[in-house]
Amino acid sequence: MVYIRQDKLPKLNEYKYSGVDHSLVSRYIMKPFYNNFVIHCFPMWMAPNLITLSGFGFVIANFITLLWYTPTLDQDCPSWVYASWAIGLFLYQTFDAVDGSQARRTHQSGPLGELFDHGVDAINTTLEVLLFAATVNLGQGWKTIAVLFASSLTFYVQTWDEYHTHTLTLGIISGPVEGILTLCGIYGATAFLGGGSFWQQSLLETIGVQNQSFIPDAIYNLAWNEWYLVYGTAVLAFNTVSSAQNVMEARRARGQKARNALVGLLTFAAPWTLIPVYLYLQPVILRHHLVPFIFYAGLINAYSVGRIIISHLTKSRFPRGNVLIYPLIYGVFDSLGPWLQQTVGFGWPSALGNDVYQVAFVFMCLGLAVGVHGSFIVDVIWTICDYLDIWCLTIKYPHQAEKDEAKKQ
Repeated sequence: MVYIRQDKLPKLNEYKYSGVDHSLVSRYIMKPFYNNFVIHCFPMWMAPNLITLSGFGFVIANFITLLWYTPTLDQDCPSWVYASWAIGLFLYQTFDAVDGSQARRTHQSGPLGELFDHGVDAINTTLEVLLFAATVNLGQGWKTIAVLFASSLTFYVQTWDEYHTHTLTLGIISGPVEGILTLCGIYGATAFLGGGSFWQQSLLETIGVQNQSFIPDAIYNLAWNEWYLVYGTAVLAFNTVSSAQNVMEARRARGQKARNALVGLLTFAAPWTLIPVYLYLQPVILRHHLVPFIFYAGLINAYSVGRIIISHLTKSRFPRGNVLIYPLIYGVFDSLGPWLQQTVGFGWPSALGNDVYQVAFVFMCLGLAVGVHGSFIVDVIWTICDYLDIWCLTIKYPHQAEKDEAKKQ
């Protein structure tokens, strides 16, 4: 499959990064730290994309320890594991933040860098959902799916916003800054407290609040990890509404219909209509094999986001639809038959059943997603590098400031 048409390649030469960061934490704390200290730790020969990939390696290491110590997302781990997750995620955030500075410092800024950065972030989003769920012992269930939904929607809407406004906008509270720092704090606190079981206690009771008559039991008994879901819902709603406002204002300023942009959200809505239906019909996947399914669902979102970025870079039409949801459509259809037979008296038999073949089906979906998204990554990187005459992980033509000065003189 061709992801970048030949007639769209010249648009890559028109690329110019545009970003706005409203975060006060980023402006007054993180950016001075990156610009005055961190960036000088990287040599001039190191390609920006190599920095991004190196940072992602810390997250991969974190995920490997998760699979070893708590594959079911509900086991307490040794304290050093949580501490390593906090350090690994902070290093990932740091490396991810300075790759842009390195690109400007080495004069290697370009569309490939934005694509590479967003692509890695999309995969990291799914991994951090699993790491967070394991840290607070959410286990395999609907709460973990809710976290995945919120994280995926945040990333998709942010990319959708950038496509229509032509500017990457980070709000006062954003996932790449405050969101990651919050996770680092939770990982570090869990290491200090001795395990994820702490987060299953009632927050109000833990901090010493008495159970007064005017406090509903449902509120008083909310655990720490459930309060985090409440906090995440509020941030998600604020960022989604802010992005929608940005898109509508930008399109109206260009004389375009604002409502047409909202159709692009259907690409996200389609799989997330099917995902809860499938998991409801297949509790064996929800309760016992959720990790591979989350990977599959995360790659669906990563594939959509990657295609949006390509359309943004090449000024192409907004991509609609996602081939990776077709197996999920079949899974829902196959599982719906027996459920209808039980509830309304008519339906059709399931070809996969509710046991080993259903698990094999999920792993088949994951393999398909890895193959399709992997081919997408290879194809677009190869195409962009070939057209722009650059390399992905090394600097093909190092910038020589002395020659530039001589030419100017």
